[in-house]
Order: sequence, then structure tokens, then C-alpha cells
Amino acid sequence: MYALVYITTSSKEESKEIGKRLVEEKLAACINIVASIESIYLWKGKIEEDEESLLIVKTKDSNIGKIIKRVKEIHSYETPAILAIPIIKGSKDYLDYLDGELN
Repeated sequence: MYALVYITTSSKEESKEIGKRLVEEKLAACINIVASIESIYLWKGKIEEDEESLLIVKTKDSNIGKIIKRVKEIHSYETPAILAIPIIKGSKDYLDYLDGELN
């Protein structure tokens, strides 16, 4: 099985740093960065608004626990959003690519 891991960060630079580490450590085969997103969220009972960056990680579901642990070690947020979304289907060629690049 495969998954996308959705991670918000404080900036494009932080997304690049986290993404590069995940690829270097073969926890992700590929990452995508959406440089700027607007976020509105509740934090400790108060509505907050921020500009953030979005990191989308393509991986095997067996790496999700390691990704969560690693991201929490290096992320600037106290409680980073790290959400795994299962891939229910994909092109065989792309899934073979994931298999070949990941631990």
C-alpha cells in the first residue's frame, strides 16, 4: 500500500528542508511543495490565521510512522499537521517507481 502524507509548515524553506531530508533518508520517493497557502484554524481556543506552506509526501504506508517521528523531530511547530492519506489506486509505472526508490 501507498500513501500521501500532508504536512503544513511555516514556510517554503521549511518545506524544502523537511522534504529533502525525507527523500535523502528514502522515506519519501517524491515530495511536492505548495509554496503558499492560507490557513484558518483553532489553536488553544482562539481562531488563528496564517500563511503556511504545504508539503505533500509520496511514500509507502510502511514508512508513515517513521515520517511522523522524523518530521516531529525537525519541524518548527509544537503540534505539526501530519496526516496520512491512503492511495487507493495509481498507475502501475508510478507505483513501481515508488517501490524502487523507497526503503
